Amino acid sequence: MASRMLFATQLYEGSLDDDALVADLADACRDLARDDRAGRRWSRAHGYRGYTSYASLNDLPRRDPRIAGLVRLLDRHVAAFACDCGFELGKKLKLDSLWVNILRPGGTHSGHIHPHSVVSGTVYLAVPSGSGALRLEDPRLPLMMAAPSRPDTFVHVAPRQGSVLLWESWLRHEVMPNNARAERISISFNYR
Repeated sequence: MASRMLFATQLYEGSLDDDALVADLADACRDLARDDRAGRRWSRAHGYRGYTSYASLNDLPRRDPRIAGLVRLLDRHVAAFACDCGFELGKKLKLDSLWVNILRPGGTHSGHIHPHSVVSGTVYLAVPSGSGALRLEDPRLPLMMAAPSRPDTFVHVAPRQGSVLLWESWLRHEVMPNNARAERISISFNYR
């Protein structure tokens, strides 16, 4: 008799492979943070240590051509991931939301999922050493009841500058504390 693996959870790890594009996108994020007073107010009011456009701007690809160019690249990464996952799609997945994150030292983002989406992800634009990994939770964790502990209940993925990480939106994840002395800059997104 042999055991076999069932219901694997996929994580896509790609890269932008263009340092100039990554630098332009980081500048775009800083420009948005400077100009988006509503986003800065929301971040302060909700204890977000840094800036996020999550609750203030929903038109970033139209607002900034640098981000519109990123979306075209992300469309290709998401299509490849959907193929890897074996999704049976009647049409291609479409960008639903996209937001900027500038996480200051000490900042973190607690565990969460992205409801009403199929694929979620983040592209990393500035990743100083020690700025915190993406922590992914074994989706079986709430169902394990009396199961013994396992060494891989959580997986930590340390992104690099230019990394594109994608996962299915139901996968619980969090951002570990930014222990660097500089900001970590990323753009997160959902496709449906």
